[in-house]
Amino acid sequence: MVIVLFGAPGVGKGTQAEILAQKLNIEHLSTGAAFRNAIADQTPVGLLAKEYVDNGKLVPDDVVAKIVEEALAHAAFTPGCILDGFPRTKVQAEALTNMLQRMGRRIDCVVNITVPDVVIVERLLARGRNDDREDVIRHRLDVYNQETSPLLDYYGSAGVLRSVDGLGTVDIVNQRILDVLPD
Repeated sequence: MVIVLFGAPGVGKGTQAEILAQKLNIEHLSTGAAFRNAIADQTPVGLLAKEYVDNGKLVPDDVVAKIVEEALAHAAFTPGCILDGFPRTKVQAEALTNMLQRMGRRIDCVVNITVPDVVIVERLLARGRNDDREDVIRHRLDVYNQETSPLLDYYGSAGVLRSVDGLGTVDIVNQRILDVLPD
């Protein structure tokens, strides 16, 4: 089973991915971890990504997709995976669809975790990180909302999009996610 967790920063994707991975006995593929591994292992695509990161540039969609594809090729992901942080753009979504098709796989479900922006701002401010200032958070939400709507349409038209309310305890939200996953 391939599951994509979707939602704005601060909705709890990482937390839910970890819990789902344990409950469903499949691996969680964090894009950030895949980046760090590719760079640490000095794979060709990892070295390419490192050039962008070292120069403070945004890593292009095709490089991000190659890092995810490289990670998905590991045997640990054969039974399935939960993706968190990828895809973020329509180009990445199309790349994911194509790479999974080449592997003889498909996305089973995209779970969009929804939380009102005002609650997200409160949650992220409560973390107390240096980069979690309200203006920065609101900018990240604006960027996310602009990049996300095409993806919601893309996965909605593919019939795999499910939205769940992200308000409530971790356990309640987790059960909502489990309830919308295909059998």
